[in-house]
Amino acid sequence: MIRLGLTGSIGMGKSTTAAMFAAAGVPVWDADAAVHRLYAPGGAAVAPLAAAFPEAVSDHVDRMALKTVIARDPAALDRIEAIVHPLVAADRDAFRPSVPMAVFDIPLLFEKSVQMDRTLLVTAPAVLQRARVLSRPNMTEAMLDTILSRQMPDRDKRARADHIIETLDPEATRLQVHALIRYLTQHA
Repeated sequence: MIRLGLTGSIGMGKSTTAAMFAAAGVPVWDADAAVHRLYAPGGAAVAPLAAAFPEAVSDHVDRMALKTVIARDPAALDRIEAIVHPLVAADRDAFRPSVPMAVFDIPLLFEKSVQMDRTLLVTAPAVLQRARVLSRPNMTEAMLDTILSRQMPDRDKRARADHIIETLDPEATRLQVHALIRYLTQHA
């Protein structure tokens, strides 16, 4: 099975592109969905995060409470990631559909040096990226700048990616997704 790592900075179209792969019949593993499962009642991250940050956990992990912890103590993020990232990796490793190709939607693919067979970067001009993100409820310029400061610059991701899709237009993106599926499955 070809493991295609899908990445891109916030607002670049990862979720939309991942949905296009899924609609084409390609199984998709989503890192953000994995975190939600791990944080849910009974999730594998609940007990270890409760031990480290009891104020942020009841029967589930409260993401807003974790943000408050991080705002108060920025070093807490490293401790949270040390707990959560290995659990996310285990969830990802357990995803092994019996198909020629699967997509792994991993926002921090390059930042965390996750190994995949091939990588796909979705990207868009910075002005479009900002407009997309700032149209989200409760998003501010300051929040966006903080998020971007933790992500590898798009130009560096472009240099590392095996494939690049610019997400300017949904139909053009869909056509590129289908072309990439054909290419990868024919050259497996």
